[in-house]
Amino acid sequence: MPEKLTENNPWQTALTQLDTVSGLMMLPEDIHHVLRNFDRILSVSIPVHMDNGSLGVFHGFRVQHNASRGPYKGGVRYHPGLTLDDLKALAMEMTWKCSLVGVPFGGAKGGIICDPKKLSKGELERLTRRYTCAIMPIIGIEKDIPAPDVNTNEQIMAWIMDSYSFNNGYYTPGIVTGKPLNIGGSLGRKDATGLGVANIVENTVESMEMDLKGLAVVIQGYGNVGSAVGKFLSERGCRIIAVSSSRGGIYNPKGLDHASIMKYYQEKGSFEHFSEAENITNASLLELPCDVLIPAALGNQITKENAGRIKAKVVVEGANGPTTPEADHLLNERKIPVVPDILANAGGVVVSYFEWVQDVQCFFWPEKEINTRLKNLLDRAYEEVFRLSEEKGYNLRTAAMVLAVKKVADAISVRGVYP
Repeated sequence: MPEKLTENNPWQTALTQLDTVSGLMMLPEDIHHVLRNFDRILSVSIPVHMDNGSLGVFHGFRVQHNASRGPYKGGVRYHPGLTLDDLKALAMEMTWKCSLVGVPFGGAKGGIICDPKKLSKGELERLTRRYTCAIMPIIGIEKDIPAPDVNTNEQIMAWIMDSYSFNNGYYTPGIVTGKPLNIGGSLGRKDATGLGVANIVENTVESMEMDLKGLAVVIQGYGNVGSAVGKFLSERGCRIIAVSSSRGGIYNPKGLDHASIMKYYQEKGSFEHFSEAENITNASLLELPCDVLIPAALGNQITKENAGRIKAKVVVEGANGPTTPEADHLLNERKIPVVPDILANAGGVVVSYFEWVQDVQCFFWPEKEINTRLKNLLDRAYEEVFRLSEEKGYNLRTAAMVLAVKKVADAISVRGVYP
């Protein structure tokens, strides 16, 4: 029986989306049942020597959803509020994301319940290395390839790679992606998600017959992804009229200069009191009149409570799961298209795939070639989604999910079940 939907629970949202498209596709019940479940969920305890001489014990996970199309792929996040439901939803979403854009991976996600801001660099390194050892039996260059996520970065990927290589007995750069360049990282990886979102915005604007030049864009979450989106869209002639961080945002209908606001943020740590704009809250930012709204912060930002007040002409999901199913329904009724996360922010996993390929081949590509390959894959994926949406009358999320689920279901069917 389908589980009852609970508003704002990411796992329930993921199940609702799968159940909806499975019904539309008339997916065989046995395949549907396989896709609702997981290949493996590993829970680990991680003892760590703390700087004060005590022994701390942290809890971590690695969730592997489905490997019918290739090795598992997904990030590792460190967060005090991390839950297993978060990771299950994100792992399933990674399966759909990889499938939709044609990357031969399945979905996974991992993480540790911790507040990295309260840990020293030494504690963080010991935590990372012990977690790597705990999940080593189920990861590998042809099994499961982790990557950075919330509160993890190049340095943490370097520690994972080094720990795995040391225990494996030889240098294994392809075990993770998102590494520093000098140990097997890829050019273009840092800005890949943001560049991908910008490319999808351009595709969306073209299909809606809007003019990219002067386009009014609002970006919630001007961090690694959001700021890259702002940079690339500004370069293409768009007008960034509002941005925000966790501490609030700024709004200027005439436009904000990307370089100026980034310099201010780096100096002050927030956008508060920026002289050339009005201070606003994250909640009010979402409801500003604009051409394109890009939620690029956290999940569950557009809900049934505020969906009726969204004034954007189109929403492009830079974050994972920023729109709840109820909000999706309300926006659809109001004829406001939503470009789903599994398409809009897939640039990161695409270039992660490129990094893995380069590591396996021990041959690296120039950044221009990487960005061209990224654009080609995303352009093709958007065209497939838009075409199916037009042919069947689906909204963009439904069209994307149908395409993604079908590829995975077909792989399960043709491979069969062993033994």
